[in-house]
Amino acid sequence: MTTTQPDSIDATLEALTVQGYFASRELATALYLALRMERPLFVEGEPGVGKTELAKAAAGMLGTTMLRLQCYEGLDTASALYEWDYPRQIMALRLAEAAGERPGNDTLYRSEFLLKRPLLQALMPDEHHPGARRVLLIDEIDRADEPFEAFLLELLSDFQVSIPEYGTVRAAQPPLVVMTSNRTREVHDALKRRCLYQWIGYPDRDRERAIVAARAPETSADLQRRAVDFVHRLRGMDLFKAPGIAETIDWCRALSALCVTELDPQSVQNTLGVLLKYQDDLARIDAQEIAQCLAVPE
Repeated sequence: MTTTQPDSIDATLEALTVQGYFASRELATALYLALRMERPLFVEGEPGVGKTELAKAAAGMLGTTMLRLQCYEGLDTASALYEWDYPRQIMALRLAEAAGERPGNDTLYRSEFLLKRPLLQALMPDEHHPGARRVLLIDEIDRADEPFEAFLLELLSDFQVSIPEYGTVRAAQPPLVVMTSNRTREVHDALKRRCLYQWIGYPDRDRERAIVAARAPETSADLQRRAVDFVHRLRGMDLFKAPGIAETIDWCRALSALCVTELDPQSVQNTLGVLLKYQDDLARIDAQEIAQCLAVPE
């Protein structure tokens, strides 16, 4: 596993491919620039197109572990940055008093009592991979509240944070920050301007076949090809939620688990719930629609 960042866009593409991630050249360019310019990378796209997997692949490429902050409504700094281990602090306080010592900050606010959350961990060296650049995934930032965006903007400006009782923690090397959004709401322009931006859309057939071949190798090449073609036809229909790449991979695995070797209408009907996750979409794709999709010349 490599522990150095790629020195060109082509090298980035190749390194991502080694990790099983088949990126477009535009996405590889954005990642390469994020590394070179030490800027966060903000990626948007429909669910299941590979936004989270990009951060995982980047961590593998850099030879480090990925830190993940899953955003949600009401996310605060205690969950995202740090908090103190109060039970251990109280125990240390009582032990100090029992020993006749006068407790101070050096008793209560030591490193071992600091519960480091993903944002703080990202500013610190990776103990398991010395010298490797940290990778921080801030997943689904659109689900967090706007005040958290403002806090995040300040943190990412200098890659440092001040803890009143402990001191300032500054990243010796800025981490690679990948922020994702499913566009459930618009993220503030100030945060977007701080980042490099890339939209991840659905891949073309050839790239999706390569992804499926890497992620669902137990499925035959012919079934992979026909499954990807079918999914692409579904995406051309008026669905509430078109299937993503993740659903294509899951579908191929499901077909393989059922020992399906030929994509026929009944097999598709039986497993359509792997691809479509809304009742209206399942009702929209009836037996006639399935037969027509399968009958389309390739």
